[in-house]
This record gives sequence, structure tokens and C-alpha cells, in this order.
Amino acid sequence: MKRPDFSGTYNHFKGHSIMKYACLIYGSESEMAHLSQEEMAAVYARYTAFGKELAEAGVLRGGSELKPVSTATTVRIQNGKVLTLDGPFAETKEQLGGFYLLEVENLEQALAWAAKCPGATDGCVEVRPLGMGA
Repeated sequence: MKRPDFSGTYNHFKGHSIMKYACLIYGSESEMAHLSQEEMAAVYARYTAFGKELAEAGVLRGGSELKPVSTATTVRIQNGKVLTLDGPFAETKEQLGGFYLLEVENLEQALAWAAKCPGATDGCVEVRPLGMGA
């Protein structure tokens, strides 16, 4: 069976192909926890300005900050039974801290926006096309 092409979700609007991408923001929760209130306010101000820029450009379709990984619950099915575990599945240096959903013409535009994201400076931003039905 041939695997479907998940290179992006295409919408055709006024002759343009539009693709949806998730920009997944990874950073160190432990480093963020050690910031002063003033430093944290500056971080939030950078994200607020970036979100405003995305909205004004008409490419923002959603997004959110995520609560710390300590609030996560992982769900698995083993031998037909549902298992829930507190916390994330894997221990890593960087954690998924938030995301933006963008609708742009191509990967290059998505990458250009990701490079402007404050998270790209202190961590990384993974750009991933949305799959079918997005």
C-alpha cells in the first residue's frame, strides 16, 4: 500500500496553494524556571510581539503555550489495557513548550517565520506540515 503524501495540507484560494504547518517550540523548562520576573516579562513580550506580527501578516491560525511537562499524562495501550503515566514519556534536555499553527504558501515561508520565533534563539523550533484533514 502506498503511503499518503503528508507534505502539507493544501487549500486553493484565489489561485494560490496554501499549506498549514505547526511550529513546535522546544526549550529548557529548567532554564525558564530560573528567570527573574523581569526576564520572564521580557520573554513574554517577545512572544506577544511575534504573535502580533503573525496575526497582522494573516498567517496565524492558532497556537498556545503549554503547561510544564510535570502536568503531562502519557497514555498507552498494553495488552488491551489503558495505562496512564504521570509526566512525559521521555526525559530530554528540551521540552515542547508551545506551538503556532501557520497557513503559508510553502515550506520556505514557514521556515522564515520559525526563524523569527523567540524560541529559535534559546531553544529550537521544529516546523512540521499538518496531515490530512487539517
